Parts: sequence; C-alpha cells; structure tokens
Amino acid sequence: MLDMKFIRDCPEQVRAGAKAKNISIDLDVLLELDSRHRGLTQQLQELTAEQNRLSRDLGQLMGRIKAEKDAVKKAELEGKATELRQRPLDIKQQAAQIDEQIKQLDPLISAEILKLPLPPDTDVPVGRSSDDNVELRRWGTVRTFDFAPQSHVEIGQRLRLFDLERGVKLAGSRSYFLTGTGALLHQAVLRLAMDIMVFEKNFTPATVPILVREAAMRGTGFFPAGREQAYRVGEAFEQGEDERFLTGTGEVGLTAWRMEEILSEDELPLKLVTQSTCFRREAGTYGKDTTGLYRIHQFDKVEQVIVCRNDREESIRWHNSILSNSEQVLQRLNLPYRIMQCCTGDLGPKNASMMDIETWMPSRNSYGETHSASRLYDFQARRCNLRYRGKDGKVHYCHTLNNTVIASPRILIPILELYQNQDGSVTVPEALIGYMGGMKTIDP
Repeated sequence: MLDMKFIRDCPEQVRAGAKAKNISIDLDVLLELDSRHRGLTQQLQELTAEQNRLSRDLGQLMGRIKAEKDAVKKAELEGKATELRQRPLDIKQQAAQIDEQIKQLDPLISAEILKLPLPPDTDVPVGRSSDDNVELRRWGTVRTFDFAPQSHVEIGQRLRLFDLERGVKLAGSRSYFLTGTGALLHQAVLRLAMDIMVFEKNFTPATVPILVREAAMRGTGFFPAGREQAYRVGEAFEQGEDERFLTGTGEVGLTAWRMEEILSEDELPLKLVTQSTCFRREAGTYGKDTTGLYRIHQFDKVEQVIVCRNDREESIRWHNSILSNSEQVLQRLNLPYRIMQCCTGDLGPKNASMMDIETWMPSRNSYGETHSASRLYDFQARRCNLRYRGKDGKVHYCHTLNNTVIASPRILIPILELYQNQDGSVTVPEALIGYMGGMKTIDP
C-alpha cells in the first residue's frame, strides 16, 4: 500500500500511475476523507492542549485560594475554580465525540488506500496490455523438426503421462491426472528447482500454509484486487478477518511469514523458497487455453521470495538476481526462452516492475509465459506491517521481491514437445535423469 504522506504530497503521480496501469481510481474521495481526518485530529490535539493548560491554571488558582485571606475575593476565586473544573468535563465529552468520528473514518481511509496501485517504476515501458511488452533478450535455439511434431496433449495421452478426460470428469474443467512417468517427471522438475535454490543459491527452504486468512491475502496484495481469482474455503461460519482462502502462489506464505514484526537489519536479506500446491480460479479466461496443461486450476510451484532493506538499488539488484536463478533452471533443462519487460498495463496493482520469462512451446508456435519476477519495494511490507530496525536505530519498512523458480505441470509442455523423438519416445533432459531413477527416455 502507498504511504499516505506520499499520496497527499504527490496526488498527480498517484493518478498517473493508476492510469498507466489501466486501473480506475477516485483519489478525491480519499483526499477528502484524509482532510477530514487531519482536521479532527487537529481539533483533538487542541482540546488536549487546552485541558493541559486548564490543569495548570487550576493548580495555580487553588494555590491562590489557599493563600487568600479576604473572604469576598476567596469566594470569587472559588467561583472561577468551579468554572475551570467544569470545562475539562466539557472537553472530555467533545474529545470523545471527535475520537468516535476519527474511528469511523479510519476504516474508510484504509479501504480507499488499498484500492490504489503502486505507480510503475521508471524502467517500465508504457503500454495497454501484454501485447506491448518489450523483449529484452533470448537464450537457446528453438528446435526445428524433421518430422511432424505432436502437441503435449497428444504425447501425454499416447504415453499415458496424464489423463485429462478423467480429470475433468472428476473435478471439472481445467483439471487433470498426472500418471505414471508423467507424475515422476512433474516431481523431478520440482526437485531439481528446489535443489538448485537450496544447495546452490543458499535459499532457506520453507513449507508454508496454503490455506490462509484474509489478512495474509490482503497484506500480500492479492486482495481486494484479485479476490475473484481466489477460492474461499474454510468453515461456513467464518466471517470477515477469519475467512480463509486457498493461495495461488507460495509468495503469500513466504512474504506474510513475519508480518506485524520488526526484524533486525542483521536478519536481512531473507532468501526464502517453497514448493507448494497453488489454486487459481482463472476467472475471466472462459474459453481460453481450455485444452491441455497450460491454464489449469491446480498446480505445483517452487517460488522464491526476497525480503531486504528499504533500498531502491538493492531491490533492483535482487530483481536481476532472482530472475537469473530461474534462468539457470531453464538453462539446466536446455529450454529456449526469452525475457520480457512487462509494460505498465500488464503489471497489476502491486508491482513496480515485472519481467516475465516465456519458454518456447512448439504446439503454440510461440513462447508461453512460465515465470514472473516482480519487485514491489515497500508496497507489500506496508500492508503486512513488515519492518526492520536499522543499524541507526530507526524502524523502516522492508522491501519484497518474488519470482517463480518453476511451475509444473505447465513446464512439462515445452519439455515434452521439445524433447520428443520421431519414434514416439521422449528423451529425458539430462538434468532430470538422476531424479527419474536413471531413466533416459520415456518410451511408448
């Protein structure tokens, strides 16, 4: 969430950021609420100051009454003392009324702030949609076939690697079974990714809740925008802050892990990685990518998260680092990919900058998104109240970043399609052979 002082001081920058992201906001509502809140707070401060002054005056007056010998003057002073004693009662009543008005404004202001997106960073190209994303670089050589290649759906069904028909029968559209060697291949890529992140990149592994309360989804920026993508679960009687939801990414658990805490600067950066099952409703994608494993409701993902100091340049360095981690996994699998800088219209509310990795998928005759690397500065940390105490003794909001390490079964699409052979078999990528019990080919 944005700092209220920044919103107040730079309203046009906030408006321009929302416009660049194609997000409609009514900033005047928030600014008017904030103005009322500050006015009431000023009144409350003035009443408190008056009460303190009256207390001092009353103390001095009582001293004069005690010392006064003239009965008439003493009576006059006692009359003034009675008036002074009444005023604090009036102030207390006025203060209580003002305090109640402030309490009523607080949730309204909070709700409006949560609607505001983080303005795009300066390196983000302006655009309306993913069509305007900018290619930064490519890696690998796209394979050309000397035979008619099959899609992952055809390969998977022929080799009995997955069962889409029974998946849909059991759980509805965009559902599947991974079976036999297909399940092994799925687990192999996840294990490879975790091993690289833990043993080579020195990230701390974690197993996180995938069923979380409202605060975790709101704190990480998936609510209120994005609520339509989440599955609401838990007990029927749960309401408000006690409502629970299935997460669409391990980012939620990793980022919210230390919410409402003040860390020591010595603890930073937190380099965290998790493998979790993810759930997304895919609302708004009716009729899009309904066949195969590209766009599904349930999948497994290895996710990396960085929590670091409140330093812009450090965030940018970590952004490039976590992107490189994911690239190295794809390079280990020898899968050709390209890096795309997402434009302003493709960022979403919480990202200052985002770079996608798209991997070549022959059946689509194009690159398909497989990773998203985001830097969010203190946007999530403010919502999660995630802070650290610096070496100077001051408390700062942390910066957070995240990126997919691998997501499966989507990544099985390029693996199966790029490693298929004319005889109908599929070669197991060299990096996965050890995770497949030594299996080098998946044969018909």
